[in-house]
Amino acid sequence: MRRIIVLLAAMLVLSGLAGCGDDKKPAQEAPKQEAPKQEAKVEQPAAKAGEDKKLQIGLVYISPVGDAGWSYSHDQGRKALEEAGGVTTSYVESVPEGPDSERVILNMARKGYDIIFTTSFGYMDPTIKVASQYPDITFLHCSGYKTAPNVSNYFGRMYQARYLTGMVAGAMTKNNILGYVGAFPIPEVIRGINAFTLGARAVNPNAQVRVVWTKTWYDPATEKEAAKSLLDVGADVIAQHQDSPGPQEAAQERGVYSVGYHTDMSAFAPKAHLTSAVWNWKDFYLDVVKQVRAGTWKSGSYWPGIESGVVDIAPYGEMVPQDVRARVDAAKADIKSGKLKVFTGPVKDQKGAVRVAEGAVPTDQDLLGMTWFVEGVIGTTE
Repeated sequence: MRRIIVLLAAMLVLSGLAGCGDDKKPAQEAPKQEAPKQEAKVEQPAAKAGEDKKLQIGLVYISPVGDAGWSYSHDQGRKALEEAGGVTTSYVESVPEGPDSERVILNMARKGYDIIFTTSFGYMDPTIKVASQYPDITFLHCSGYKTAPNVSNYFGRMYQARYLTGMVAGAMTKNNILGYVGAFPIPEVIRGINAFTLGARAVNPNAQVRVVWTKTWYDPATEKEAAKSLLDVGADVIAQHQDSPGPQEAAQERGVYSVGYHTDMSAFAPKAHLTSAVWNWKDFYLDVVKQVRAGTWKSGSYWPGIESGVVDIAPYGEMVPQDVRARVDAAKADIKSGKLKVFTGPVKDQKGAVRVAEGAVPTDQDLLGMTWFVEGVIGTTE
């Protein structure tokens, strides 16, 4: 799962977005790990009467499927495809971005897969390259911005869920210091931190969010240590843009609260876990397969929000009071209906300059290229 200005320039050429990849994993970021690649294959029962032949589907993951995070969330979508029947699925986990990913994608294409999902930003260019050689295969790349006749990109408006989890954190803090363990200072992560901060300050104007960068997507030990460094400066709620539950565990060990990411991480820190910003890929993957089977699939860019179910928040921990739940639930309903748009102005940056004028709403291009922190964030975007 480089330079920010390069990514921004590329993103700004996009137009007519139905939605776009929320910039998960830049192409030149450090790989999460060099774990041995393993391919798992699940054979499905024969297609039901009236169905076409089985579709062969492959998925490429940046981290282990047992990471409880990003890759795990996609693998739940794969399992939903299995349960639906009529398909054969395979995946390769812990694939570093770059040449290794191209080899894995090419190997799937050579085997004649019908659909290939590549699930990290750094897989974008390899996906486009391989897709050009296999025009009859459908490729979907998660989080990027490039498309081709047989390649779509897809992601979700996770910043909406981040805003809601920020509301919970802002209501639960006693020190008014929230800690945020971030992976890389790219627009996706920065946008999430900003949304979290806006949510926190919507219920608690005195809340501050302190950010520490790990420069890794998946390194449980590093993530946990980063969380501890935030706890050492007084944070009493820890949030994260990381794949492992390490930050959750650090919070529980110190007797404070936490907010997870990717999946419901309550099992790892039940005494600390307030909620998580979560991904639900099941319906999206099932719909893609349905379209491909029916011959109606078309290339495009997809950036659905909370209304689609692709992004959401996990159930509240028992410690979250009913009045906090009610307020967050009301905000969630307003986001679904379009009444509440997370970055509606006025929005100021760290220096107090107005970045979004009062009543204005940023465009998708503005959000995709966000490289500045909002007022209330303590940290740098480098």
